[in-house]
Amino acid sequence: MAAIDHVSPLAPAQFPDLLDIAGASFATSAAGVKYTDRKDVMLAKLAPGTVVAGVFTKSATRSAAVLDCQEKIGIENDQGAAIVVNSGNANAFTGRNGIESTKAVTEAVAQTLGVPENRVFSSSTGVIGEPLPHARITAKLEEMSRAMSEGHLSDAAEAIMTTDTFAKGATRTISTANGDVKISGIAKGSGMIAPDMATMLVYIFTDAKIERAPLQALVSELNESSFNSITVDSDTSTSDTLLIAATGASKVDVTEDAAFHDGLNAVMLDLAHQVVRDGEGATKFVEVAISGAASNADARTHALAIANSPLVKTAIAGEDPNWGRVVMAIGKSGAAADRDLLSIRFGDILVAEAGWVSPDYTEQAGASYMQNETIVVSVDLGLGDGTATVWTCDLTHGYISINADYRS
Repeated sequence: MAAIDHVSPLAPAQFPDLLDIAGASFATSAAGVKYTDRKDVMLAKLAPGTVVAGVFTKSATRSAAVLDCQEKIGIENDQGAAIVVNSGNANAFTGRNGIESTKAVTEAVAQTLGVPENRVFSSSTGVIGEPLPHARITAKLEEMSRAMSEGHLSDAAEAIMTTDTFAKGATRTISTANGDVKISGIAKGSGMIAPDMATMLVYIFTDAKIERAPLQALVSELNESSFNSITVDSDTSTSDTLLIAATGASKVDVTEDAAFHDGLNAVMLDLAHQVVRDGEGATKFVEVAISGAASNADARTHALAIANSPLVKTAIAGEDPNWGRVVMAIGKSGAAADRDLLSIRFGDILVAEAGWVSPDYTEQAGASYMQNETIVVSVDLGLGDGTATVWTCDLTHGYISINADYRS
């Protein structure tokens, strides 16, 4: 993989000071799965009583680790749990070898940490189609188990990176009706990002108390308006996984608590936006907001048609206010639209309405707006009450360079 010699211009100013989550401890290692002299494995140990929920890719070619997680995610057990993640190798499209490697890793983690094997969740990310050298991972487990600490979550964020140019983390203290709880999460993702569940690897930890069923329902709901509403390149990974672990250590019950709902949503949206900001080659963060559609589903279809359009994305990269490309994307989406009813805005600038360019619009105003780092494209279809918002980035030559050299 080509070395990353720069940080995205859209990166946050600094990595957040993640709150420690009682009942969740972490360790990392440089196992040499693919990379040399860098962290590439993270291990999390979760206290007895922890409940785990998650969402996974719908890809028909999903990895052995994803299939394994999907089998285990609904198992109830109060003996603790673990999460193990490696970067550099996706362990996808590796046939029987992939299944055997996943089992070897999860069994070794279970034995090392003293948790049930059916409560060990694994993820692999990186190159597809190469056998996972799992012995390099298992050889590091004893060392990692001795180094585990609640304060190592930031190291874990670094260990799961592939083409990412910065580690991604988000954290909140939430004041609920029953007391304060903490949430901390990490994510990786930069390319092969498109909505089909979680579109990356995401691990969120909280000391809140909640049963698995309501936690699963909450994560599935919030996922739709966060990770399932971002796209970098319209491609869905074979390894997409989002896991959330609630240790219950705070003893604060957050079932149906509105503040916890909003706090978890904030963490998930923060992480999702960071993934877009680290889109391969990205120089612009783009929000596409649709209103007035015939339905929410139609609004989402239009939003994704715009956000995934190479012509729209390259125009934004070139700071060209080519609103005709937005019109094109709406027309091709397949959702209901009427040329003479829709309006288009770049930020607060009314660009087009009633089937034609707005009489007050100037090309100079549009070009000036496109120089911003954050671009908002708004479309009102004038057909109904349907709304949707998705986030994307521009498409530059940097994306081509990164992916043309990905395996070299």
